[in-house]
Amino acid sequence: MKKDRNFDDLAFRFEKKVYGSSKGSIRLAVLKKDLEDFFPRAVQPAKQSPLEILDAGGGTGPFSVTQARLGHRITLCDLSIRMLALAEKKFKEEGVSRNLNCCHCSIQQLNPAMLPAFDMVLCHGVVGWLAEPETVLAHLVSLLKPGGMLSLTFYNLNGMIFKNLLRANYKKIVNKAYTGYPGSLTPTHPRYPEQVLEWIQALPLKRLCHSGIRVFHDYILDPKDREKTPDTVIDLELEFSRKLPFRDLGRYQHLLAVKT
Repeated sequence: MKKDRNFDDLAFRFEKKVYGSSKGSIRLAVLKKDLEDFFPRAVQPAKQSPLEILDAGGGTGPFSVTQARLGHRITLCDLSIRMLALAEKKFKEEGVSRNLNCCHCSIQQLNPAMLPAFDMVLCHGVVGWLAEPETVLAHLVSLLKPGGMLSLTFYNLNGMIFKNLLRANYKKIVNKAYTGYPGSLTPTHPRYPEQVLEWIQALPLKRLCHSGIRVFHDYILDPKDREKTPDTVIDLELEFSRKLPFRDLGRYQHLLAVKT
């Protein structure tokens, strides 16, 4: 039986290689820009009306910690106790641990009766590790208030195929070997965007925004070139994140949808 991935064994590697890298900086920049344009309350100081935000499968909370700094209240759940420990440490170091409620559980185990109704749900980089993503997405939507926002990012199988084609890894493509090997940071269930969009369309959601994350960065062959002029790279990633065909080549896809 397929199981959802627990990252206890990869928590520190994830923090360094993904969250703490140029890849992570690009991801956070695209997410911030999309929210500024479509749900600005999430990236503005809370003042008298903090948002209730669920970071589902949130790991160490690399995005939600910025929202906690603004005064919003974060509920962060994850299967990995090590990820949660890193999140608690990060929020404490930022002086915002009072705005964090950690839940050591799967997304499916979140009980609406024990939680606030959420203004926003973050589900970032989780879908590709789930055995039954449709069920999980439906559960997340049930936790949203009417008018609440879902921010969903997922690993783009088309991007994986394109990158391997560019590197002449033809055997991988011919054999459709798209599942990450044990210990890899490549998701076990990478998804085609059209498949995820079908799931979203079947739920009481209205899609507001669709962006690509890392639409060219990861395709630069020389690792040294990837790290040149990081500010320019981020500026250009933002410029092309919603433009076709570049959007659809993004290694990750970001969808913003409001609950109807």
